[in-house]
Amino acid sequence: MQEDKLSALVKLLKPEVAAVKPSSILKFNQDISKIPGILKLTLGEPDFTTPEHIKAAGVSAIEQNDSHYTNSAGKIEVRQATANYLATKYNVHYDPASEILVTAGTTEAIFSALTTIVSKGDEVLIPTPIFPLYIPDTTVNQGVPVFMDTSANHFVLSPELLATTLKDHPRAKVLVLNYPTNPTGVTYRRKDLEALAKVLRQYNVFVLCDEIYSELTYGEPHVSMAELLPEQTILLNGVSKSHAMTGWRIGVLAAPAAIAQEIGKVHQFAITSATTVAQDAALEAFKNGLNDGQEMKQAYEKRRDYLFTALQAIGFECVKPEGAFYLFVKIPASLPQDSFKCCYELAQEAKVALIPGASFGGGGEGYVRISYAASLTDLKEAVKRLKNYLVQKS
Repeated sequence: MQEDKLSALVKLLKPEVAAVKPSSILKFNQDISKIPGILKLTLGEPDFTTPEHIKAAGVSAIEQNDSHYTNSAGKIEVRQATANYLATKYNVHYDPASEILVTAGTTEAIFSALTTIVSKGDEVLIPTPIFPLYIPDTTVNQGVPVFMDTSANHFVLSPELLATTLKDHPRAKVLVLNYPTNPTGVTYRRKDLEALAKVLRQYNVFVLCDEIYSELTYGEPHVSMAELLPEQTILLNGVSKSHAMTGWRIGVLAAPAAIAQEIGKVHQFAITSATTVAQDAALEAFKNGLNDGQEMKQAYEKRRDYLFTALQAIGFECVKPEGAFYLFVKIPASLPQDSFKCCYELAQEAKVALIPGASFGGGGEGYVRISYAASLTDLKEAVKRLKNYLVQKS
């Protein structure tokens, strides 16, 4: 009888949530972790530790009993430091009192923003390949994801494709733009953003701009869409990648006051406020750690250059990434072109774990994602194992 009651209750759960599938990336990573001797290049987080001065700020907050609720939008000191950080780094300007929220990572910021914007039947434009988080956040709010495959344009959303998609989808409310991009490492330069902004100005659509990898941009400095299109942009950033603070769970959302205050309602009722101690650590990062990411970036760039050259030499083709810490590489013809099958084979037989490209949506099949947030020693060993395996297959 109890099982019948439970079955009846499960059927009452929101169907949009029931339709969401668990993360294929996490499942794959869990599956291959059991393989003895596996070398994992799967993780999307820095392999560095949080800088000492930031850890000390967190410890000090605990010792001083700074463990109570804060303003829902975040401590005003953190918001002020965030505003200064964004202005100094990216020439974007926000009022800390009304235009900035401190969130539980950019993950919560994405959810709160899309929940605020998307109603039943509204369309969310998503360039692919892309980290899949934005998709379930759309569908649980009864929105409709509209995918734009960018693989034919070196994984960059062209203004022509954007214009055509907007014209064909009058219910579009939001464009998701993530750059430098997970999984491809591709980024958008000023001229690319100006071309996209020219199209977007013609429509009443939001741009949810996830720039969490902004400090890990190689070559030209990062340009924020918020500088070019401030009235339509909801800017997301944080300390996870720039300061190796993924577990602290601090993101920031910046937008015009009328928009930020509405998103703040969802944020408030979802989490009340971000963790106090983590906010104190983030305050130290934003105030006194403006360039903490530079040492990490230099190491990533060195790894990127090695891996890009070494992989091409053994038959893996890819677009050279300009940011983040991923390579999105074409599967060699001698291996299965089904990316899941290929990655399971590589994990089991070559003892190298990569993420299947199909996990990232349209244009991802036939590719694998390699994270170079790993030591150079591990990267060299991975290339050695892949090379030996490819020789065996040929």
